[in-house]
Amino acid sequence: MKHEGEKKGGGLVGSALTLAACYFVLCLVCFLMIVINDPANWTGYFLENYTDLITLAVCALLLCAIVYYYYYFEDRAFVAQAHNVVLVFSLFIVCIAMSYAFGKLIDIYARPCALFALLCVFLFNRRQAILLNFIFSVMMFVIDTYTNNFTAEGATTQVYYSLMLNFVCGTFAIFAAAGAKTRGGLLLTGCVISIPTVIIVTLLQVPVIYTEPVVFFISIGCAVFGCIVSGILALSGLPIFEKIFNRLTVFRLRELTSTNAPLLVRLKQEAPGTFNHSLVVAQLAESCAVAIGENAELARAAAYYHDVGKLKQPDCFTENQTDYNVHDELMPELSADIIRSHARDGYELLTASHFPKIIADCAREHHGTLPIKYFYNKAMRLSGGEADVGDYSYLGPTPRSRIAAIIMIADASEAATRALKDRSPEKVEHTIRTIIEERMDLDQFADCDITIRDLSVIRQTLVETLSGVHHHRVEYPAIRFNRDRKAVKEEEKR
Repeated sequence: MKHEGEKKGGGLVGSALTLAACYFVLCLVCFLMIVINDPANWTGYFLENYTDLITLAVCALLLCAIVYYYYYFEDRAFVAQAHNVVLVFSLFIVCIAMSYAFGKLIDIYARPCALFALLCVFLFNRRQAILLNFIFSVMMFVIDTYTNNFTAEGATTQVYYSLMLNFVCGTFAIFAAAGAKTRGGLLLTGCVISIPTVIIVTLLQVPVIYTEPVVFFISIGCAVFGCIVSGILALSGLPIFEKIFNRLTVFRLRELTSTNAPLLVRLKQEAPGTFNHSLVVAQLAESCAVAIGENAELARAAAYYHDVGKLKQPDCFTENQTDYNVHDELMPELSADIIRSHARDGYELLTASHFPKIIADCAREHHGTLPIKYFYNKAMRLSGGEADVGDYSYLGPTPRSRIAAIIMIADASEAATRALKDRSPEKVEHTIRTIIEERMDLDQFADCDITIRDLSVIRQTLVETLSGVHHHRVEYPAIRFNRDRKAVKEEEKR
């Protein structure tokens, strides 16, 4: 524990230094905006308005500090990783640059005011997106106020228009995007948020609706354009941020769970028994995740890949064997080492393939530190009862998330109930209850925040789902029909 604390403390120092570098880049972007706005006289602008620029620098620093301390108190593990700090401030810098470009080249209302919010809600979560969008709106307000972005008459009014659009439209976008599960849905969100945007622009432009109707309709058109562009840019930018920072979004989850995903294709071809087992575990994990309020799509994706380490030696696992079992010729020590290595191999394969960390972690954690009973029992028989259980146990770590705990239980429950001859609900319930209680006795859930109530709900959900998966069928009569649909042969029922 001390080592982990020291590691996290070192990470916080590194992330603080990264924050300082990001702040410097942000100030550099503001500097370039001033230069581009007045390339012939930017030095004079700096000399005449140095107090405003100092105010801008201090305000930007305070806003950066707010972001850092928000994560420090709400999600310290997130901010301890420097690349997460880079991600957050990359979004700030990119969206500030985009807002400046569209406002400079077209019109203030043409700014992609919802771009930042859309990126944040998919790369993080709704709560973080709301806070970050608020900071972004204030950041743009400060930049517009203390730079020469607006120099024409009515500049002060335009600055407040920008604040309103960024904050209100961004907040609308966060809630409108909640139901978007496809990239097409994200693009549609950009169109949907144009409705409240038009209302806001109309309210802001009330004084000129009758006096300058052309200006009013141009503003409306630019606002709609900005909303649609927000969706298009978010659609284009998300894959880039997903790839560079290895972030997990609902879109990437769907791509990973496609049957055409490379690793799933390999699993289907090289380890078909493991693939079919993973499909059932995914169904179970998804049902359990829904029941306890976890991310169902993440649970399904993690279950698809939890046994991908078996690709290294697929024939060494029962579900991929036919008549020949390689373990009949091996010592139990070697067999146990082969079996338990699939958790580590899966983690390494997923990490090398740049999968999200939580999916790779589930592959490594889904057996925890449980003993491999079959080979431990075999070793006990061969050694006369002198085998060490530690030599026949998985290497861990134990599950550190509720998703990993769900997969641990679902994986064991599917295998155990498949081996049952009597699959009545009572027998299935007893088997699953035994599995959960054994893992509790062995402290397999000590490192994750799963509750007794969650385990009870998971047990009941698995009983209901497995009763459907392994349901009994009626026995078909042994009757054969010819082309004329006449029975030509009938055998006695067994």
